[in-house]
Amino acid sequence: MSFGITELIIVLVIVFLLFGTSKLRSFGSDLGSALKGFKNAMSDNNDQEKSEMTSEAENKEQDEPSKNIS
Repeated sequence: MSFGITELIIVLVIVFLLFGTSKLRSFGSDLGSALKGFKNAMSDNNDQEKSEMTSEAENKEQDEPSKNIS
């Protein structure tokens, strides 16, 4: 049993009637802010991992200078 377009429209109309457009608008805004914050946190985490990897690579190069000289 799957939902069709008409069932989804009926559910949306009922949700609009129960909550009103102002509450739904604020809910959408809050959800968008939460998603934006999550994306920023993930981006910051990726940047931190990259900087840790580069610092580890630099430390290895400094520890083994004789291997780099041909």
